[in-house]
Amino acid sequence: MSSGPAPASSNDVERLHQLGYAQELRRGMRTFSNFAVSFTIISILSGCLTLFYFAMNTGGPAVMTIGWLVVGFFVTLVALGMGEVASSYPTAGGLYYWAAKLAPESGGNAAAWSWFVGWFNFVGQVAVTAGIDFGLAFFINAFLNIVFGVSTAPPVTIGILAIVLFIHGLLNTFGIRLVSLLNDISVWWHVVGVAAIVLVTVVFNQHTRTDLGTVFSTFVNNTGSGGDNPQWPGPVAFGIPLYVILIGFLNAQYTLTGYDASAHMSEETHDAHTSAPRGIVFSVVISVIFGFILLTAMNVGITPDKVFASATGAPNAATGYQHALDSAATLSNAGPPIAIWIDAAGHTGGLLILLLVIGAQFYCGMSSVTANSRMIYAFSRDGAVPGSSFWHRINPRTRTPTNSIWLAAVGAFVLALPYLFSPVAYAAVTSIAVVGLYVAYIAPVYLRLRAGSRFVEGPWTLGRWSRPIGIAATIWVVFIAILFMLPQAQPININTFNYTPVVFLIVLGGAAIWYAVSARHWFKGPKVQGSAEELAEIERDLELAS
Repeated sequence: MSSGPAPASSNDVERLHQLGYAQELRRGMRTFSNFAVSFTIISILSGCLTLFYFAMNTGGPAVMTIGWLVVGFFVTLVALGMGEVASSYPTAGGLYYWAAKLAPESGGNAAAWSWFVGWFNFVGQVAVTAGIDFGLAFFINAFLNIVFGVSTAPPVTIGILAIVLFIHGLLNTFGIRLVSLLNDISVWWHVVGVAAIVLVTVVFNQHTRTDLGTVFSTFVNNTGSGGDNPQWPGPVAFGIPLYVILIGFLNAQYTLTGYDASAHMSEETHDAHTSAPRGIVFSVVISVIFGFILLTAMNVGITPDKVFASATGAPNAATGYQHALDSAATLSNAGPPIAIWIDAAGHTGGLLILLLVIGAQFYCGMSSVTANSRMIYAFSRDGAVPGSSFWHRINPRTRTPTNSIWLAAVGAFVLALPYLFSPVAYAAVTSIAVVGLYVAYIAPVYLRLRAGSRFVEGPWTLGRWSRPIGIAATIWVVFIAILFMLPQAQPININTFNYTPVVFLIVLGGAAIWYAVSARHWFKGPKVQGSAEELAEIERDLELAS
């Protein structure tokens, strides 16, 4: 099954040849840059803040902060399991390639696992790109509204999204060296951004701060429309339905996605068999730490005479929390964070923080297009995408998969279009990203468990911890994959419907029909490009063309 591990001193190109592929992409990243891609796509200044309004209504401060640590623990387990597999198979195909190598070969199982993992990854990657740039469009639109009075109506937000995706497509087309440089800058931009928000909301807040005890003990349920407070079926915990607490985990679970980028960038990274797993794991761990600090500071920063509105309407309920929520009426999802910054630092200070956040989200979206396009490129290289020969083409000058870059951008735009008639479309897009990506994340980890001693470890390994980590991670992902398919607001109607299951029914249903009718006869999983001599010839041709 396995072609063997790569010793730590092996040449990256030789290892790629062992996996059956030519070095078509330019290998211009080091370990830090590989980590930076995943850290940038996780982007706590994107996910945490663009879903902040959702989180305020769905669980409130306690779920945002304590829930973040719960989710972060299980996500770290998933990342550890992925890192071990990435060390053995450092290729741009990532998840679907791993599934093919680890699944039993009998009865075509390996090909089927590879096919469906690839399509889950494809849908999740497009959705996470849509979610990131969708959120960025909200924040840009809010800034333009505050400064220039630009409307925040859905068509305007969608128009901004189109412009952002176009710019990100162009940046990625220019080549991996520019993207790598911008990703390196992005890491420090995020650190500065988090530090600035903590200083503004906690240290230099011009009003009295909310105390930590209130933050960690306040639960909110505003999941109904028209101001009602629906009682979802099932048990109640901390004064609100347990179901609301669980769906409130979406803020953390969505933010902590995209770290498979380190695997997809393997063919462009030096020492990929150790750099890729480190990028996967450390991007998650550092994001969990900084994300907790960020979310705690944001909730502490809600200002003085404006304390939390209790879910039960207790006497200490008051105006501050509601003031932040009300700002969403004119500024959409971006409203609550901006209201907190302006209350804490004044109009100018709040806008400066907003610009810092917009910059971080811009970097995040750019990196997401990068990772998404590499996945499409690799999946097309193995013939699994309609029009594969077109999407697999490499620009000879930049050595980037230009056509795949634009497919990623256009696909993300299409997925966001339901926002024109559905106010909950953003939450649905984030759910699609979570379900698609995490099913693809956990499948190779589960298969590695089943493979047992058949799995040949790379230089980065979990040793005896591999099995318990893999089991716990698998159980968690099965749970959240079901959870985020479920309704997120009441009453359930055309305006509040979570269309996540519909997207998977259409896209993966189509992929399943295609596989049953046609692809099962010819798709055999990742296919090698040739012998060592043929691979070398492909590389010589690319060098001559560039």
